[in-house]
Amino acid sequence: MPGATMIAIAKEPSGSVLASVRGVFRVVVVTVVPEAKQLNESGWRALEGLVEDALQMRPPALRQQLQLFLRAIEWLTVVRFGRTFSKLREEQRSRVLRHLQDHPVERIRCGFWGLRTLALLGYYGRPEAARAIGYAPDSGGWEALTRR
Repeated sequence: MPGATMIAIAKEPSGSVLASVRGVFRVVVVTVVPEAKQLNESGWRALEGLVEDALQMRPPALRQQLQLFLRAIEWLTVVRFGRTFSKLREEQRSRVLRHLQDHPVERIRCGFWGLRTLALLGYYGRPEAARAIGYAPDSGGWEALTRR
């Protein structure tokens, strides 16, 4: 249209698993890895990129289950605390995740441990985090330690 102002809208990458649950995912990551509070937007994009890459190798049904699990985490806390997971204080969020970690239903425990693994993979898989904790992989494996 002549004279119309065009607004560019950033599109999510097609096939993004985290796009619809990004907010709660980030809150879970910050709860599991408190250091993630220091991430800027570039750091979050790197973290989420690692997680998205890992999820692309998984069946679509598992990716949908992850989205459902994150939505459940977000909304089930309303029953107990009167607010969503993202709005809880850090101590309350930690308590909720500990409950999921030790839940009597195996499927819920497995969901939590899978989500926790993704949070850790995303945070510590970034080169900056690896350097910060002194992780320096060597193709020589354990033998590299004896050469030092």
